Amino acid sequence: QVQLVESGGGLVQAGGSLRLSCAASGRTFSVYTMGWFRQAPGKEREFVAAISWISVSTYYADSVKGRFTVSRDNAKNTLYLRMNSLKPDDTAVYYCAASALPGMVATSTNYNYWGQGTQVTVSS
Repeated sequence: QVQLVESGGGLVQAGGSLRLSCAASGRTFSVYTMGWFRQAPGKEREFVAAISWISVSTYYADSVKGRFTVSRDNAKNTLYLRMNSLKPDDTAVYYCAASALPGMVATSTNYNYWGQGTQVTVSS
């Protein structure tokens, strides 16, 4: 089992920045990819960004490319999402997820473990 705990959400004005963190514990050696997804009210959960835990390859949804940066600190078993130039459309609950499988980084069903989510609200 892998446990994931997100932090860093909050209320920010449009154009502002936030950094989300996701602390992983448990069988972290089994993790191949970690990702961020988000879900806005009335919408389906969508992929935001992901990073390979080994190769450090990164992947982004088109909607956040150039504004968000995903990174990880292996020594701390922590995943980060730096969000700049935030827009009201970025308002959602952000979830951290971990997958023991390679590939399909944008597919939520490929992820075995999920955090509880952290709310990000961007005011206009």
